[in-house]
Amino acid sequence: MIYRTVLSLAAMIACLPSPAAAWGQIGHRVIGAIADDRISGKTRAEIALILGAEDLAEASTWADEERSNPATFWQTEAGRYHYVTVPAGKVYADLGPPQEGDALSALERFSATVRDPIASQANKALALRFIVHIVGDVHQPLHAGNGDDRGGNDVKLRWFGEDTNLHAVWDTEMLEGQKLSYSEYANWLGRQIDPARTIEWWDSDPQVWVAESTAIRDMIYPEAGEEMPDLGYAYQYEHLATAEQRLQQGGIRLAAYLDELFSTGS
Repeated sequence: MIYRTVLSLAAMIACLPSPAAAWGQIGHRVIGAIADDRISGKTRAEIALILGAEDLAEASTWADEERSNPATFWQTEAGRYHYVTVPAGKVYADLGPPQEGDALSALERFSATVRDPIASQANKALALRFIVHIVGDVHQPLHAGNGDDRGGNDVKLRWFGEDTNLHAVWDTEMLEGQKLSYSEYANWLGRQIDPARTIEWWDSDPQVWVAESTAIRDMIYPEAGEEMPDLGYAYQYEHLATAEQRLQQGGIRLAAYLDELFSTGS
């Protein structure tokens, strides 16, 4: 009876709207696949020692898939590791992480675990999967939330006539509307990244990524005044290229971060 109750509670929690699920499976896997094509040979070997045959695309969605896990860590702690809060007019450095932690403090914590020579295999695997996920998360502009609307979850609208919210449009609706598998999308976007862009975007500083996301975030809200805006082709035309660039940048930055993480071994 207790077991069934826990499972029922976990299922209900998984269905609740939350700012913690960025990009959806397609977006996260695209970022993982782009990174997988660009990490060094040493980084690839270090990852294999921890995750075995699991590639970065597969690892990228694990932290979201575990959100229905009834364990205390997943139900009371892990949710806040998917986002940061930066009010309009501020930068992350002005604020730092809250006491309970956020995506950037978790990224630092999990990186220390991966580097720790006495950390268990299980703890390193959890940490590495979370790192892959967090790098993707903070490249989604609404995961650098303003603190007022749960990362756009409270901004209700219609997308091609269907009720949804701004966060969901950026997580999934625009990307899944392209009707591409993650591997097709990753190949498509990856081919568009020329060497100059790779060099320009090769940056392992998470605060840079967050600053970019907050700047984009403040430009993607529907115009004020309409209670339930109905968005569609015009919004997609204006913003899809930005969403796709964030996926490309996320892949490059994930490769950069992992290469740096494993540059001195673990």
